[in-house]
Amino acid sequence: MFSYRRTPEMPTPEQAPKGRPDPEFTLPDRHTVLGNPLRGPYPDGLEVADFALGCFWGAERVFWRTPGVWTTLVGYQGGITPNPSYEEVCSGLTGHTEAVRVVFDPSVVPYERLLKVFWEAHDPTQGHRQGNDVGTQYRSAVFTHTPAQAEAAAASRDAYQHVLTSAGHGAITTELRPATAHPFHPAEPYHQQYLDKNPAGYCGIGGTGVSCPVGVAKADG
Repeated sequence: MFSYRRTPEMPTPEQAPKGRPDPEFTLPDRHTVLGNPLRGPYPDGLEVADFALGCFWGAERVFWRTPGVWTTLVGYQGGITPNPSYEEVCSGLTGHTEAVRVVFDPSVVPYERLLKVFWEAHDPTQGHRQGNDVGTQYRSAVFTHTPAQAEAAAASRDAYQHVLTSAGHGAITTELRPATAHPFHPAEPYHQQYLDKNPAGYCGIGGTGVSCPVGVAKADG
């Protein structure tokens, strides 16, 4: 992946590229590992979750390896420019972060379990960076699709902050935002399941080594 080396800061709408009404590409039909369709409508009983945790190449692989995940795809979320290109996102001017859409069977893998995978797969205290990847496109975020997801995400953040603080880490900078206000724009086809197509490719994903409590929202409810 690429990074821009100026001080990362979120752009204003006036700075953002205009974008385009529709993507300038067609996504592949199916996931190269899981074999299921990338785009919906998805089968009844499945749910959708969106996470941003640094470079989406490695982040997607973390989730497609999780039992109960039906399909994954990577894209751009939380920004200004509609249907941005990868180059536009890397400029730091669209305001998007690199995100992974996770379609899952909640009877096999509860949303709280996906939150645990999310928190433990990266360092959520780094702001606009993740390791050596620097830029607003690498910031940590959870985009929630239901009130239950929002409640669970907030509860898990608070619980993880407690154990991170005890381990000597700083404050969590992860954004918690509603997906309805932050559309998911799929990334170009070559980004989809990149590390399956390129097994020796770059993966900047790495956690803090601190375990995240699970089932927090239900325990507090």
